Amino acid sequence: MLQPALFVVGSVGILALSWASLRDRRSHGFYRFFAFESALALVALNLNVWFRNPFSATQIVSWILLVASLFLGAHGFYLLRVIGKPSGYIENTTVLVKRGAYRYIRHPLYASLLWFAWGVFFKSPSLVGGALALVATGSLMATARVEEGENLRKFGAEYAAYMKETKLFVPFLL
Repeated sequence: MLQPALFVVGSVGILALSWASLRDRRSHGFYRFFAFESALALVALNLNVWFRNPFSATQIVSWILLVASLFLGAHGFYLLRVIGKPSGYIENTTVLVKRGAYRYIRHPLYASLLWFAWGVFFKSPSLVGGALALVATGSLMATARVEEGENLRKFGAEYAAYMKETKLFVPFLL
């Protein structure tokens, strides 16, 4: 009973935060909604096995991804707040951030959510969990691509050059 309740309550919160974005399919927030929802569904699906067999191979992979996700997310938010000089929401930066994790990847926060989703998947790998992790991955790829268009319009040639110097989510790979 806890898992469905967690999913419903979490979904209401995500929906409330994403409501404006869901009205505009051209907004990165539209696709990000589905990434958050699929990650939440993964948490609800695997909640009962979160600490089961803590030293199994899948749990170790899971914890590595989850801890990396936590640090990357905190680091990314910190850099956006301090260097990006946001106006209003943290994602509305006025300065292009190219330091720290942003020196290597353009979307540390989305990478953090991606690593989180796969970390939760590895708590108890299953076909349903794999499908949800793939939905999260595809949604985050779409989110990043749409946001890149927004950033190109906002920062122009500086962002275009930055795109050539960095990877999307994983340093030196993707």
